[in-house]
Amino acid sequence: MTPVRASRARRALVPVAALLVALMACGPARAQAPAPDQPERKALRVCQDPNNLPFSNTAAEGIENRIAELFGRELGLPVTYYSFPQRMAFIRNTLRYKLPGADFPCDIVMGVPVGFDQVSVTRPYYRSTYALVFPRGRGLDGVTAASDLQALEPAQRERLRIGVFDRSPASDWLVRHQLVAQGVPYQMLNADPQQYPGEIIEKELVAGRIDAAIVWGPIAGFYARRSPVPMTVLPMASEPGVRFDYQMAMGVRYGEREWKQQVEAIIERRQAEIHAILTEFGVPLVAETAQVAAQR
Repeated sequence: MTPVRASRARRALVPVAALLVALMACGPARAQAPAPDQPERKALRVCQDPNNLPFSNTAAEGIENRIAELFGRELGLPVTYYSFPQRMAFIRNTLRYKLPGADFPCDIVMGVPVGFDQVSVTRPYYRSTYALVFPRGRGLDGVTAASDLQALEPAQRERLRIGVFDRSPASDWLVRHQLVAQGVPYQMLNADPQQYPGEIIEKELVAGRIDAAIVWGPIAGFYARRSPVPMTVLPMASEPGVRFDYQMAMGVRYGEREWKQQVEAIIERRQAEIHAILTEFGVPLVAETAQVAAQR
């Protein structure tokens, strides 16, 4: 899950305009009765979006799929997925979903922002940030940090088209830096299950309908690396009034303390392997980089 879709559900907890973009508006938080831990697990049952690369898809090609497989091997369990589009009420229709006399269909969400109150959040396993992405060779090669956009020649700056998701930190940043006129807004949530956040790079940016995009780092890194057009990715630093970096964790049901502790122990033991997966997918990791260009 990206911080953006989760942010609507926790806006009172974290006053940032939508966190990220990839993932969900879950509805208002509700108090939950404790759920007892299951005595025996026959599979690692993961709640996922079926079409949300770089995080997850039905072909198990995403970051969260790879990490789930790592966890499955650690637990000695097969990994199964229960898929539901990360639109409205994702948690209610996956992690909390239970018919009378039946079991829950899944037991863990592999990516939620720290502070997301719809689930019991584990210790974080990575911290990333939004990033500025633009094609090389199209007039922005001299930009080495997002702040350089303001230093462009006035005529070039006025022509600039920067794609951002509505109600995201990127929108706030444009306002703060007097670049609102250059912003091209994209809808954060789309009813079409075939739509995915990476289209802003894979389709819009590659085709030249926008000159640059500011998106959540994992999306930026993944789609820049697989783009047919060489891309530069510049991680963005948080600043007063605009928060770009967020810690990401996993989510389980409230009351399942032993399961949460087990998950956290695996995160701690397998942090090096998790880090390797994130690096392979081009995720900008705040702890190890500040402003570097990701080369294709």
